[in-house]
Amino acid sequence: MESENLKNWQQKSLDKQAQFKQFLQKADFKKVIKQLPDAHEQAFETVDCLACANCCKNYSPRFKPPDVKRIAKYLKMSESALKDTYLRRDEDGDFVVKQSPCPFLGSDNYCSIYEARPSDCHRFPYTNEDVLLKKKQITLKNSTFCPAVYLVLEKLRSV
Repeated sequence: MESENLKNWQQKSLDKQAQFKQFLQKADFKKVIKQLPDAHEQAFETVDCLACANCCKNYSPRFKPPDVKRIAKYLKMSESALKDTYLRRDEDGDFVVKQSPCPFLGSDNYCSIYEARPSDCHRFPYTNEDVLLKKKQITLKNSTFCPAVYLVLEKLRSV
């Protein structure tokens, strides 16, 4: 993550929140959707998720019922034991991890449940799908801790 585009990216992202918000509000949905695949691919040519892992350190995915079932089976434990050990309900009633960083994140930034991880983790940071535009507040928040989101927004704004 030593690219020139990523120097001080977190501060740059914070400084550009108003610009990003304005872009997301005024963006031509169809035009941006067509540009997402290239912007996403370019961002991930620069960003090494295993070197970063900010998502796992700062973000809790929702653990939907199918996720809970799949992860419990993967860990060879009951769904209730998984919930009791690792999860809590948030203000929206969703299951999320009890603590940050994620208890499944190893010291090497590898996920111990990667093959069974929640769908939110699989899809994060949503830079290759319409969630980027449809959930503007989440995109803005994600841009403050995920360098890929920051790069995608910068790329989309410059086109």
